[in-house]
Amino acid sequence: MATGHYVRIRRDENGTSELLRAVDHSKDQSYVLHVLDQEKLKHALFPVGDYPKPEIRAIAEKHGLPTASRKDSQDLCFLAGEDYRNFLQRNAADILKPGMIVTSDGNSLGEHNGLANYTIGQRKGLGIASPVPLYVLRKNAANNSLIVGTKDELGIFELTARDVNWLSGSAPTDPFRALVKIRYTAEAVEALVTPNGKGQARVQFDAPVRDATAGQAAVFYQRDLLIGGGIIS
Repeated sequence: MATGHYVRIRRDENGTSELLRAVDHSKDQSYVLHVLDQEKLKHALFPVGDYPKPEIRAIAEKHGLPTASRKDSQDLCFLAGEDYRNFLQRNAADILKPGMIVTSDGNSLGEHNGLANYTIGQRKGLGIASPVPLYVLRKNAANNSLIVGTKDELGIFELTARDVNWLSGSAPTDPFRALVKIRYTAEAVEALVTPNGKGQARVQFDAPVRDATAGQAAVFYQRDLLIGGGIIS
């Protein structure tokens, strides 16, 4: 299967496949492919990953392809431009129930209009009054509450990833240094990654990172080589 993902594949003489970031880092899509294994990689081709995006557009234009001038997609492709909140309202209205907005120490500040309408790190649009700027720190789905706090409370030094997939097919036995991305658009940052042999990995960052969100992926790199990744728990 050949796909248009901006990523590169490299195979050694033993047939092992490695996934690398695209030449055009601004378009790199390796983050979303951390779930692939050796069997899938063996049958995959990523022909655009060795080219900058403008060059791909030029090739498409040369061959008269309508995608040559199509705008880049910035949203969920299956929504076709529709706001995701409207999609959720129609298909999963139960996750848009109002609930309380509270601080880390339990002070109630107001009411939210559904946890799915907020993102970790969000500052604007909270609808509450405060003498200092407040940000979304986390969501508590168990009691449907939105926890907010100051900028100083937003960063974390450590997280745990579950369901970790190692692209080589086997987990490293020792801790290793890596660049870690905690969301698709985030910069990769320095960290120590410690596999625990139970499909999990502990990630300890050199400096605090913002916006780490349960359910997003934490993906590990060494330079351009994708080592593996799992779901932030």
